[in-house]
Amino acid sequence: QASQEELKAAYRRLCMLYHPDKHRDPELKTQAERLFNLVHQAYEVLSDPQTRAIYDIYGRRGLEMEGWEVVERKRTPAEIREEFERLQREREERRLQQRTNPKGTISVGIDATDLFDRYDEEYEDVPGSSFPQIEINKMHISQSIEAPLTATDTAILSGNLSTQNGNGGGSINLALRRVTSAKGWGELEFGAGDLQGPLFGLKIFRNLTPRCFITTNCALQFSSRGIRPGLTTVLARNLDKNTMGYLQWRWGIQSAMNTSIVRDTKTSHFTVALQLGIPHSFVMVSYQHKFQDEDQTRVKGSLKAGFFGTIVEYGAERKISRHSVLGATVSVGVPQGVSLKIKLNRASQTYFFPVHLTDQLLPSAVFYATVGPLVIYFAMHRLIIKPYLRAQKERELEKQRESTASDILQKKQEAEAAVRLMQESVRRIIEAEEARMGLIVVNAWYGKFVNDNSRKNEKVKVIDVTVPLQCLVKDSKLILTEASKAGLPGFYDPCVGEEKSLKVLYQFRGVLHQVMSADNEALRIPKQ
Repeated sequence: QASQEELKAAYRRLCMLYHPDKHRDPELKTQAERLFNLVHQAYEVLSDPQTRAIYDIYGRRGLEMEGWEVVERKRTPAEIREEFERLQREREERRLQQRTNPKGTISVGIDATDLFDRYDEEYEDVPGSSFPQIEINKMHISQSIEAPLTATDTAILSGNLSTQNGNGGGSINLALRRVTSAKGWGELEFGAGDLQGPLFGLKIFRNLTPRCFITTNCALQFSSRGIRPGLTTVLARNLDKNTMGYLQWRWGIQSAMNTSIVRDTKTSHFTVALQLGIPHSFVMVSYQHKFQDEDQTRVKGSLKAGFFGTIVEYGAERKISRHSVLGATVSVGVPQGVSLKIKLNRASQTYFFPVHLTDQLLPSAVFYATVGPLVIYFAMHRLIIKPYLRAQKERELEKQRESTASDILQKKQEAEAAVRLMQESVRRIIEAEEARMGLIVVNAWYGKFVNDNSRKNEKVKVIDVTVPLQCLVKDSKLILTEASKAGLPGFYDPCVGEEKSLKVLYQFRGVLHQVMSADNEALRIPKQ
C-alpha cells in the first residue's frame, strides 16, 4: 500500500546509500554500481502502475509471464488479475490433452477366523494343524482415468475385477460427461461385463437454488433374466453453513428410501441416517473428531442397527506422509462377529484390507483388534516412518540448497557488499539516535535458532544483521512489514527451506530490550 511519495523517498534513500560516486574505493564502487542498478530496476517496476500491479499480485512470476506485451495499459489491478488468469487458462488448455485424473482401489479380504474359532479336536490328526490358517478369500481391483476432450467435455474410462472363494468376474465402463452450465452437468454411461450384460445409464446433476441441488441416475441393466431398470434420485440442501440434509429414493433391485443429515466442521464430522427399504432397513449414527495437529489425526465411532443386526465401529486415521493417510477400524457386530479394517490412502489410490477375525463376540478378538494395530503403528512410526520422513526432508533440503546455491551465494555477496556500503550511513544514524536517546540496535541475528531441548543436536544457522537493521531506523522507529526478511537490504537466507526468526537486542531511552520475530511476521519497535 506504499504511496508514490513513499516509494520515491525510499528510492532516494537507497540511491544515496548505494550511489557509486559516494565511494572512492574501487571494490566498493563496483559493488555499489551493482546494487544501485538493482534498486533502479525495482523502482522502474514499482513506479509504473501496471507493472507494479502485476508484481504486487504475482511477483516476478507475473512479470515473466508471456503475453503482457499485448495487454492494454492503464488497467486496474483487478483487470490485470483477470488478464493474468486468462493467459494462464490458455496455457492450461494447451496442456489439457495431457491431463488425467487416475483413481484406483485395491481391496484384499482376509479370513483369519482360524486364530480365534479353532476347535482343537478337529485338528489332532491333521499335519501342520498347530498353525492357524489365514486365507485370502476375496479380492477387488478397480481403476478409472479421465480424459478431458474439451473445456466442457470429459471421457471417463473405468474397470473392475472381483473374485471371492474362487469365483469372480469383471466389467468395463465408459462415461461421457458434459458441463452444460454453471448450474449443472449430464453424464452418459455405457458398460459391459462377463457376469452381467450391457449397461446403459444417464446421470443428471442440477443446482436448483444456491443452497439446494438434485442428482438423478437412471440405468438399464441387460441380463439373461431380462432388462432390469433402476432409478436413484438424491435431493440435497444446505441447512446451515456446515450442515447438509439429504433425501434419497432408490427404485429397482434394492428399493429403499433414505434420509441423512451430515454436519462437517473444522473439528468434527457428524452423520445421522435412516433407511427404509428391501431387504435392508436401518438407523445409523456416526461421529468423527478431527484433531488440529500436524498429522491430521482423526478418531471416529459409529452405531448401525437394522434388520441385519447391530454393528458398532470405532477407529482412527492419521497422516503418515505428505500424500499418505493410514487408518484402522474395528467392527463388532451381531451376527457379523469381529473384523479389523485397515485402509491406506496414497494420493488418489486406496488400499483396503478387511480382516475377518471371528464370527462370535469374543473379548479376546476385540482386544487384539484394538491393541494390535496401535502397537504395530507406534513401533513402525518410531523405527521406520519417522526416520524415513526425516531423511526425506533432509534430502529435499539438500536438493533445494544445491539448486539455489549459486543464487544464495550471489545474494550473500550482495548483502555483504550492502553492509560495507552502509557503514558510514549507520554511523551517522547512531550518532543522531544517541543524541536524542532514541533507538539503537545493539545486536541483531537472523536465521535458525534452536531453543528446544529436543532439537539441541541441530545446528544454529544465523547471520549478524545489526548494521542493516540500524540502517532501516528512521525517527527512532523500525518498521518491518509481513514479508520474508531475507529480502531486506543487507539480508540473505542462511538456511534455505528451514524455519527462520529475527532476534533483536536494542536500546531505547537508555533501557535494553529484546524481541523475537518470526520470518514473515510484521515487526514494529520500540514496542508500545
